[in-house]
Amino acid sequence: MIIRIIAVGRIRERYWQDALADYERRLRPYSRLEVVEVPEARIPEGASAAQERISLDQEAESILGRMKGHTGPVIILDRRGQALDSLQLAAWLEANILEGQKETQWVIGGPRGLSSTLIERADLVLSFSLMTFPHQMMRLILLEQLYRAFRIMHHEPYHK
Repeated sequence: MIIRIIAVGRIRERYWQDALADYERRLRPYSRLEVVEVPEARIPEGASAAQERISLDQEAESILGRMKGHTGPVIILDRRGQALDSLQLAAWLEANILEGQKETQWVIGGPRGLSSTLIERADLVLSFSLMTFPHQMMRLILLEQLYRAFRIMHHEPYHK
């Protein structure tokens, strides 16, 4: 299965890059990972709600453009989404593999979240917590949970 992550913003800090590279390496036996970064829309300090919506819509257009030509379920990470534990995530992923899905697309927003237009397009809106996390950290948490899910699916030690 191809795991395709579309994320707003770049990872600049070396410590995040190193941690992400570790989980990318761990996932290789189970899946092909593709990471697509789209630019974060610039927004002036003290922007109005309308300006923020416009910037989120610009990011959504970039994300949707990168989704074109790709198939499989779209999973949006958002704190208002459905909460799954690690076993449920593994079961969801396994069900999609058994249904013949060759690819999944996981979308991580930037500091201001994601446009409602994009959220409505999702096959699953997934929450890892009611708390808000930096998008760099969410990328790492997602990779770790995907790795954990594959280990669970293959009945391999890791998940406790």
